[in-house]
Amino acid sequence: MLDLILLIDDDAPTNMLNSIIIKKLNCSKQVVAQQRADLALEYLKELGANQSKAPDLILLDINMPGMNGWEFLEEYEKLEQNLKANAIVVMLTTSLNPEDEKRSKEVSHLSSFENKPLTKEKMLNILNRYFPERNFG
Repeated sequence: MLDLILLIDDDAPTNMLNSIIIKKLNCSKQVVAQQRADLALEYLKELGANQSKAPDLILLDINMPGMNGWEFLEEYEKLEQNLKANAIVVMLTTSLNPEDEKRSKEVSHLSSFENKPLTKEKMLNILNRYFPERNFG
């Protein structure tokens, strides 16, 4: 079981549905959703200030108002290492732009590029790919 999964998506219903999938899989002790990328960065900084563990997994949308997913990743890379730890960052998006997928391969802190919607099967694939030792079934 993971300790913390962070959802970053400006769409509240998407965050809710993703949270439900994660909770049904019983794969994380805690799920935190942020509807703005800048607030997600602040949340990560607060975790560090409180000596809390960084998320195990971050599911990140691209197209958000204000700070988008790419801008979040630029700022995320500047964070202190303890705030990032070994977090797996998966871009979960509706973008059909082939340039986005190409760009995703060039970002060092981005582990994967997946299309929405998140499904139980897609979540299990992500978990088993990046956390094979945890045996999610």
